[in-house]
Amino acid sequence: MSEFSQRLTLYKSRVDNALDHYLPANGTAQHNANHSVETTLLQQAMRYAITNGGKRVRPVLTYATGTALGIPLEKLDVAACSVEMMHAYSLVHDDLPAMDDDDLRRGQPTLHRQFDEATAILAGDALQALAFTVLATNPDDSIDPKSRLRMVSVLGEASGARGMAAGQAIDLESVGKTLTLQQLEDMHRLKTGALIRASAKLAVLVADSTDTVLQDKIDGYAGAIGLSFQIVDDILDITGDTETLGKTQGADIALNKPTYPALLGLDGASDYAQKMHTAALDHLSGLGTAFDELRQLSEFIVNRSN
Repeated sequence: MSEFSQRLTLYKSRVDNALDHYLPANGTAQHNANHSVETTLLQQAMRYAITNGGKRVRPVLTYATGTALGIPLEKLDVAACSVEMMHAYSLVHDDLPAMDDDDLRRGQPTLHRQFDEATAILAGDALQALAFTVLATNPDDSIDPKSRLRMVSVLGEASGARGMAAGQAIDLESVGKTLTLQQLEDMHRLKTGALIRASAKLAVLVADSTDTVLQDKIDGYAGAIGLSFQIVDDILDITGDTETLGKTQGADIALNKPTYPALLGLDGASDYAQKMHTAALDHLSGLGTAFDELRQLSEFIVNRSN
C-alpha cells in the first residue's frame, strides 16, 4: 500500500470514528436529567445514511488541506464531520422519488427503500441540522470565534440557494435539455463543486490563515477537483458497473440528464477531466512538498473507478 493510500485510510478511519461520536446513538438519547428522547427510526436512519461506506472525499480534502497548512488532525475532526454530514443529507434527498428516485446507494438500498420515504426526508433534515450544530458547538476554544462563525456561513452558503441546492434545482430543471459546456459547468460548480470547495475552506479557517494568495490557490484547486470529480462520475455512469459503482449504472442516461459524455463524448469528457486535473495542479504551483497530498488527491479523483 502506497503512503498516499495509507493516508486515505487514516483519514477515512478518523472521520468515521468522529462521526460515530457525533451521531445520535441507536437507543434512548438522554438530554438531561428531566428529559429524554425515545428511540425512533430516525437515529437508525441517520446512522444508516452516513456509516454505510463511501469514499469520504470531502472530509479527506479537509484533512489533507489542514495537513498541508500544518494543522493537527484532531483540530480538523469537527469540520470533516460537518461536510460529510451535509454530503450524506444531500445523497439521501437526491435519491428520493421526487428527485432521482434511486434504489441503490453505496451498494446498499437507498434510505427510503431501507426505511420509508418520510423517515428518509427527516433523516436528511436531521443530518443537515447536525452539520451546523457540530460546527457551532466545536469544543476547541483555540478556534477564533470569528473563524467559527465564518465556518458556519461557508457551509451554509455552499449548501443552500447559492450552492448545492441551487445546482440540484438546475439539474432537475435541465432533464431532457441540451446545455452548453458553460451551463453544465455552472450547474456542477454549484451542485458538486460548492461543497467540495467548502471542505477545503473550512480547513483554511481552522488554520486561521491570513495569506489571501494561498487561500485563492487552495480555492482554485478545490474548484478544479470538484469539476473533475463530477466529470468522472458522468463517465463512470456509462463505463462502470452497478456492483463497482455501488449505485445504479446508467441512471443519468435513464433520466435523460445533461452530462459531460453526452456533450463531449466519452473521450472528450475524459480529456476534459484531465484538463481539470492539470488546472488543479497549476493552482498549487509554487507551493512546497507539504501540498503533495493534495496533488495526489487530484490524481486519485481523476483516475478512480467508483
